Amino acid sequence: MNKTRSIVVASLLAGVGLMSCNSGNMRRNPGKIYTPDMTYSRAYDAYTKNPNFADGQTSRVPITGAIAVGHDLPDHLMEGDTTAYKSFNTSYRFNEAELKEGGRLYMIYCGICHGGELDGNGPLYNGGNGKFPAAPANFKDGKYLAMSNGTMYAAVKYGKNLMGSYASQLNVKQRWQVIAYIRKIQSENGGSPFTMVGNTMIVKDSSGAKVTLTADTIIMANH
Repeated sequence: MNKTRSIVVASLLAGVGLMSCNSGNMRRNPGKIYTPDMTYSRAYDAYTKNPNFADGQTSRVPITGAIAVGHDLPDHLMEGDTTAYKSFNTSYRFNEAELKEGGRLYMIYCGICHGGELDGNGPLYNGGNGKFPAAPANFKDGKYLAMSNGTMYAAVKYGKNLMGSYASQLNVKQRWQVIAYIRKIQSENGGSPFTMVGNTMIVKDSSGAKVTLTADTIIMANH
């Protein structure tokens, strides 16, 4: 009887010992996985053959109409459709930081021709002494003060006359940021009141008076 008890106790101790060696962070037996390929999926390098697709290609073409994260839906403007340009507009509204960024982008891509003052006298023209024989557009001129937002946008997207397209340099939002910056400066130089604002902002009108702007209202402030 004692011998049997000893065998049982020894077996239990051995079992407990084995269990303790196969538990906690030191567990060496992962057990059984019902669907190992779902737990540990097989990765294929971009240009290696992939048996999961009929064409054997790992790199896949995006689904038609897919929009990359952080990008805008494409606009519907077609090159040369001047009627559509005139009515095209945006719902974008910008805060002061975004307008400042629009000014920075303007100086990078536009200022060299149209000038830092938007007067068409950039370094490439330089009062007729630069590389361009004819002055670029003066955004403070009445023609451009009255130009529609969509016409201006189309010029940035497709180019106009000697000006090339900037569609590859500026995404949709950035194009509108540049236009908003131009509109803000124009509003201070005889243009229409600036309305592309996303929160309260203080600007100047054509007479130099301070104007408080919001997304929905324009209030003339005392000066």
